[in-house]
Formats: sequence, C-alpha cells, structure tokens
Amino acid sequence: MGTVRTTLRTSAVGIVSAALIAGTVVGLAPAAEAATPSVRFVDITGDGGTVLRANVVTPAGADGSHTHPLIVLPTSWGLPQAEYLAQAQQLADAGYIVLTYNVRGFYQSEGRIEVAGPPDVADASKVVDWALAHTPADPDHIGMAGVSYGAGISLLAAAHDKRIKAVASLSGWADLIDSIYSGRTQHVQAAALLDVAGTVTGRESDELRRIFDEFYASDLSKEQEMIAWGKKRSAATYLDQLNKNGAAVLLANAWGDTIFPANQYADFYQKLTVPKRLELRPGDHATAEATGLFGLPNDVWTDTRRWFDHCLRGVDNGIDRERPVQIESRTGGGYEGYPDWKSIAATRKKIALADRATIQANVDSGADGGIVFLSSILDQIAQLPPVASIPLLPRRRAAVWQSERYGSAQQVRGTATLHTTLTPTNESGTLVAYLYDVGPLGLGKLVSNAPYTWHGRTPGRPFAVDLDLFSTAYDVPAGHRLALVVDTVDPLYIEHNPSGAQLTFSSPADDPSYVSVPLREQ
Repeated sequence: MGTVRTTLRTSAVGIVSAALIAGTVVGLAPAAEAATPSVRFVDITGDGGTVLRANVVTPAGADGSHTHPLIVLPTSWGLPQAEYLAQAQQLADAGYIVLTYNVRGFYQSEGRIEVAGPPDVADASKVVDWALAHTPADPDHIGMAGVSYGAGISLLAAAHDKRIKAVASLSGWADLIDSIYSGRTQHVQAAALLDVAGTVTGRESDELRRIFDEFYASDLSKEQEMIAWGKKRSAATYLDQLNKNGAAVLLANAWGDTIFPANQYADFYQKLTVPKRLELRPGDHATAEATGLFGLPNDVWTDTRRWFDHCLRGVDNGIDRERPVQIESRTGGGYEGYPDWKSIAATRKKIALADRATIQANVDSGADGGIVFLSSILDQIAQLPPVASIPLLPRRRAAVWQSERYGSAQQVRGTATLHTTLTPTNESGTLVAYLYDVGPLGLGKLVSNAPYTWHGRTPGRPFAVDLDLFSTAYDVPAGHRLALVVDTVDPLYIEHNPSGAQLTFSSPADDPSYVSVPLREQ
C-alpha cells in the first residue's frame, strides 16, 4: 500500500517532482567511460529582449564538421528547464541537437506568463534562430516537442514558423477554450491548479490575472473577451496555417485528462491534412509520459523518438505504415490501431431516455467526476474510476436512466452524445451528465462525463440540449448495464443554478431523448 501511495503522490503532485528528480539524476550521474553528450547552460534573447534560460545538449563528438537535426523543447507549465534533460540526453545519443528552454515568466527566465500568447510563439522562433547560429543544427530538419504547456507552444510555433518540420504535442491543447470552458462551463479545479502553479513558480501577467479573476467570477459581460483571449492561444485557430506549413504532427493525450480533455485533440486531429498520428492512453494530465522524464522506458517518449527519427532523419522504422490512430482501453487489452478517428466506433447504440424526470438543483447528488488528477490516476494504475451507487442516488437530485443488461461485453470507443429536451425554471443553469458502467449490485463506475451551461433561456420554455461527453475507451463487462445520470453539482466545475432551481427532462414523441454510445465492432 505504501508503494501505491508513493506512486500516486509522484503522479498527482507531481509531474513537477518527477521532472526535477529526473534532471537532478542526470546532472549528478558520474560520467560514463563512453563518450556522452555535452550539456551547456545558456541565455537566449527572446522576443522583445526577454532573456530565456536554456540548456543545449549536443551529441558526443559533434565538432561542427557536419550538421545534426534539431529538437526544441519548451518547458511545461511550472517546471524548470531541467525537466527534459533525461530525454534530451537520449535524443542527443541518437544524433540530435536538443535545446530545452524555460518559457518566459517561469523560474529564471525573464518576463511574465503570457499563456502561449504571441510573445511565446515569437520566443520559439528566436530560440530556433539562436540554435542555428550557435550550434551545428541542420536548418532543414527542425522539430519541436513538449509536455502540456510546451506541447501547446510547439503546435502554435509550427503554425507560425515554416522551419519547423515535425511536432510531438504531448498532453497539450489545440483549443484552449474547449479545454477549460467546454459546454460553456468553467472547469474550476483545472483552472485553479494552473493558477496556483503559475503563482508559485512564475510571474503572472496583469492580463492573465484579470482572465483568471473573470473566469472565477462567471462575468458574462467578459465572456467574449475571454473566448477571444483563448482563441488567440489555440492551434485550432491557425489550422489552415499549420496545414499549409506542412509540419508532421504527433498528438498524444490521456483519456482522463482533466485539464485538456481528449475531445479537443481528437477534433483537431480530424482536421489536420499533414502527416499525423494520434495516441490516447489511460491516465490524467501528463501522467502517461511522466516516467519518461526519469529516462525510464515509456511508450509516449518511444513513439516521440520514432516520430522524429522518421520525419527528421528519414529512418524507415515503420511508423508511417502503422495505423495512425493508436489507443489503449482504460480497462486493459493492449493497443488498438485504426485508420482514422471515426473508425474507432464502428457502430452506435442508443439508450432511450423515455421517462420524464424533474430534479432540484444546487446539491450534489453523489454522482461526480472525481478530483482533478487523483481520480484518473487511480483509474490509470488500478482501474478504479470514480464510483456511485446508482440505486441510492436521490432521484430528487439526479435523473437516472439505464440500459438493459448486456449479454456480451460492450467496448465503448469514442464520444458518447446526449440529446434531450430540458425545461428549466430559471434563465441560467448548469447540468452535468455522467455515463456509468453499472454492475449487478448497482455500483456504477464512471465511464465519462461532461458539463453543460446555458444562459438567457426563457423560464418554463423547453429547449433541446445536445452534449458530447468526454471521449473514452472503456470495456463494459457482460451482465452489466450502462446508466446515464444527470445532476447539477460537480466539484470539477462551476455551477450556474440559482437557489431553488428545478430542471425537467422530457422526451417528446417528435424528438425523443437518448444517449448515443459509440461501440467498437466485435
């Protein structure tokens, strides 16, 4: 049990700890007898004269007589430049020049946190300029990669700098608003985690502080300003530029990512026309690649290396012949390959939501999405997602519909969708939908969830609700059933239900309500 606690602590508090330990181990390890890559600590002048602290890792024996492919690694949110040293040395062993730098506003780099704004994108190009001027880097073979914040910056940089030929975006975002404001609902735990980490390890800009404050305050008069701010920082906004520039893109994420849900990556992947690959695994934000920060064997980093080997060095390692969408079910069974995202769900099965239900708002029914980081990490290492006793959920607080018991296992793959008719008693409100795997004793394991908020509706007048739940891969055992639960309160999200509000769900004959579940063909 102590080992489990240690593992959880390392993953949840800590991707920070993992990165720092990894960097420390690498930096203090005694020199091996064989030639090793050299590490230099340098200062790079970024956009507007801002000084960025960086590391340059050069292959052993590199003397400038010939060039090497370059990989640039911007740091994650709240992590120092030592974060990638273990991976940088392994890449340098393979012949790459690797430059890792602390993004502006964090640690010893100057400036303030811009959240992947234009100065961060310009910084990335300045870093490439510096590498080409001060190392034997090949200007025709440049890649960028990163985890989380570094992933988002890498995608944005590739859309703005044609010199970048390949990207590995690990646990990042393509659409910032769709990540932390999906369903027009504030993902408050995710935002608070970023806010605290930024405050502790960096220097927030005045603009960022204002955006956070407005986010928490749910100020509708500032909503469009916040959306515009987020769109400017989203690779999806520059999709045409990215496709035109032609950089090969690897996207990797976790099903349970509570900061950047997998949906926004999957949607973005479908619109890319460049060479591309999508990988989705169990876990939460950046936990799937965390062990690689120690230099330990890790599938995410292995495929990142294979991606760069093929795209930048022309290595015939077969990655281009594999099915480009690779996923792992949260319940085990190894990797599954698909030709595209749509193919992972060969069929869809509807669960009718025929019974009318009225619920009271403002009180948590006991159904919820868990705790940021912790819940999905438990699911990753022990297949223990958030649970709820479906028979005991109070029907005054939660609407519940269930399927029949399945005679065979059901392999849920992709994005479940909810369609229903809602009649609220107030013009604004929030609901949260949950899909559960319910066993014979009525215990439900969370398969997926998603929030939905509305404003400006006429009280007492019904309207249609269409909601995509967060994408997932989950196997429902034979003899179990699926249940859709809807309530109004979840610790992960800010709710907008006035005191005493009620929600009524109905299924008109000419527009029946249902949840559509995507299933893999067996």
